[in-house]
Amino acid sequence: MQTTQSYIQGQWTQGKGEGKPIFDSITGEHFTNINVDGFDVPEVLAYGREKGDTLRKMTFQERGNMLKALAFHLQKKKRVFYDLSYRTGATKMDSWFDIDGGFGNLFANASLRKLFPNQPFDVEGDPIDLSHGGRFMAHHILVPKEGVAIHINAFNFPVWGMLEKCAVNWMAGVPAVVLPAPQSAYLTEAVVKEIIASGILPEGGLQLISGTAKNILDSTESQDIVTFTGSAKTGRLLKNHPRLLEESVPFTMEADSLNASVLGEDAVPGTPEFDLFIREVRNEMTVKCGQKCTAIRRILVPEQLIEDVQIALGKALDKVTLGDPRLKEVRMGSLIDKNQVEAVKKSILELSKTAELVYGNFDEAKTIGADYAKGAFMKPILLRENHPFENEAAHITEAFGPVSTLMPYKTLEDAIKLSKKGKGSLVSSIFTNSDIIARDYTIQAASHHGRILSINRESAKQSTGHGAPLPNLVHGGPGRAGGGEEMGGKRGIKHFMQRCAIQGSPTTLTEITGIYQPKADYKDAENHPFAYHWEDIQPGMSLKTHNRTLTDTDIINFGNLTWDHFYAHTDITSLEGSIFEQRTAHGYLIISAAAGLFVYPNKGPVAANYGLEEIRFLRPLYHNDTIHVRLTCKEKVDRDQKGKELPSGIVKWYVEVFDTEAVEEDDKLVAIATILTMVQKKQTTFYEVDRSFIEDKLRELDESATAQWGLMTPQHMVEHLEMSLRIATGEISNFEINAPEEHIEKVQETLYNYEKMPRGYKMPLMKKDELEPLKYEGLSEAKMSLLEAYDNFVVFFREHPKAITKNAVFGELTSFDWKLLNRKHFNHHFQQFGLI
Repeated sequence: MQTTQSYIQGQWTQGKGEGKPIFDSITGEHFTNINVDGFDVPEVLAYGREKGDTLRKMTFQERGNMLKALAFHLQKKKRVFYDLSYRTGATKMDSWFDIDGGFGNLFANASLRKLFPNQPFDVEGDPIDLSHGGRFMAHHILVPKEGVAIHINAFNFPVWGMLEKCAVNWMAGVPAVVLPAPQSAYLTEAVVKEIIASGILPEGGLQLISGTAKNILDSTESQDIVTFTGSAKTGRLLKNHPRLLEESVPFTMEADSLNASVLGEDAVPGTPEFDLFIREVRNEMTVKCGQKCTAIRRILVPEQLIEDVQIALGKALDKVTLGDPRLKEVRMGSLIDKNQVEAVKKSILELSKTAELVYGNFDEAKTIGADYAKGAFMKPILLRENHPFENEAAHITEAFGPVSTLMPYKTLEDAIKLSKKGKGSLVSSIFTNSDIIARDYTIQAASHHGRILSINRESAKQSTGHGAPLPNLVHGGPGRAGGGEEMGGKRGIKHFMQRCAIQGSPTTLTEITGIYQPKADYKDAENHPFAYHWEDIQPGMSLKTHNRTLTDTDIINFGNLTWDHFYAHTDITSLEGSIFEQRTAHGYLIISAAAGLFVYPNKGPVAANYGLEEIRFLRPLYHNDTIHVRLTCKEKVDRDQKGKELPSGIVKWYVEVFDTEAVEEDDKLVAIATILTMVQKKQTTFYEVDRSFIEDKLRELDESATAQWGLMTPQHMVEHLEMSLRIATGEISNFEINAPEEHIEKVQETLYNYEKMPRGYKMPLMKKDELEPLKYEGLSEAKMSLLEAYDNFVVFFREHPKAITKNAVFGELTSFDWKLLNRKHFNHHFQQFGLI
């Protein structure tokens, strides 16, 4: 009998002894064991803290790209995960929520890298001036905590439950120790094995304890973070652990939740909202066999519609088929195990002390492709509580399965009060076509729910549904729901970081934050800042421009050009009682004139104007006023290479416009703005290819050279490069383009990045696993022919600059495309023979 393993301290291992048996939820087969006995938990946590230094030192961009690569890797392996997921009783759709939903969290958090600075820590909010004149200031930074994130997860989402938390702590630069629930830990183990095997995550970034380690909290430290998903009773015990209290360890709990869904008074039978409500309640009762912390447990319906809803729900539930989740005709699988079946039955009996069971029972049901007696099956159960204000059971008892309770309300105010009787939930929803009803419910009920979803006929098609937590939204709830928050986009990442207020001079804080702070010392650039590549630009790098006088003619011409004829620019007879004294320059004329002063006219690394983030006009400028500008690098933000663009990053420039002739210090600064430019990165991967470079390398090449990979001899390599040049000029064209048309664009985009060609790739025009016949008598003749072909290439595109010729792999290429390809291609083969 196999045992589900754990990954701790850099190796796969398992506990001592036979362990606890784990059963297939559908067949009842005993197929694996769980055992974590004998693990040195303090050493596991210490290992994570020590190895976590690698994650902490990575920038947000590096962490985000790591998550993105990991998500792509796991997607390729997901069929294996789906096959295992069926053992948990999950249908294909259930598994999609768990598995693909987990990967979606990796993608979503990876994209958040664009919202953070290009460094390992975050700078939060705006700078704070603590003194008149701005020479003593403050800011807030957030740095990764130096502990580990300990995630104690529930059985219902073994993949999503891990990745929705880990994606966030990894983005924050914090390693994780994951403890999945024993019942489904084998699926978590399978995903972790792929994560570790990929080598994408730095060692120590993830450790897995496959089961319950009761002493996990005994050695926590103040820099650790603990998250828990499970029952409120267990959560409260953990939350009050003496070690957590002693060390002030942050503890986030997501617990039982009696989520309520409300049918609006306007959503009567026959309306789209009524039908949407019935479908959503049915789905939330049956997806994951009702084992969802966000499932609808309380169904709040106008009292005059309760019979209609009960009948409609009964008809909808009649269509739910039970059985082997591998079969497409099966709508609902099973609970996780027979213990859970008994726990749900116990809760239903508690509810039925006051509520009437109106749909379903505990009798054996028909199952498709499975034996009801062997699996952990249960039919959907609907109860009806006619006196929800008098009876408490439906508001305090959660049956964690395909169970929900129907209850009536008289007024919207009653519905709001009933929703709050759950004493805090993860999510509530309201189905109404009245925006007024939606507004009143949301505002008045929001204090008791972590998320509120309004659904109507307009939003339904795009709605993600009542029970779907999203990575960019807060997941958590007050009171009974645990009082914690998870996910939530950027804010979720901050939960794993330490906020620190920093104080000092603007110059000091510029150096600390890596972001230029207003009134910090400038770093005068030797050359124009726009002449530098992205890597060479640093915060504080600055340029002071020459002067320009804004004339009356400038103002009139700008008004005529833009059609901005605001009276202050055009009618000086109307200035009385206004803040203006003379004909006033347009604000955007000032910014345009500023750009004219600081823009670098020559072609250089600055590829494009990327946008404008902020702009303020501090006081008017009048005709014949003279200005000059300070252009200062404020911040750099990394950027992924996209499409047919050379790799670049974003530089934010702080623009200060000064009145050159102002006497008072406070009057000198008249406008500020932050502009963004796309700036090309240095190309340091390849040698640039020209005739002298080719000559030098060919001079070093002789017959004795051996390839570091592939079958080619030196002469085969030279003749191959010659052929590629003759293809570029169209001299060789008797071939078809190999890449499918729908992939051509993506293939061509790879020419623009700075990544090397893959080793061992076979060009479609070459023979497989054998060498081409040689064309020339010897290597010397081949070298001369290659240089001749290169000269012809240069002449051809000089005489035909707009020519487009085809390549078997990359399709139709321009002159610039061919230059990029040559750079990669020549470097690839010269490296193959050790010439570079």
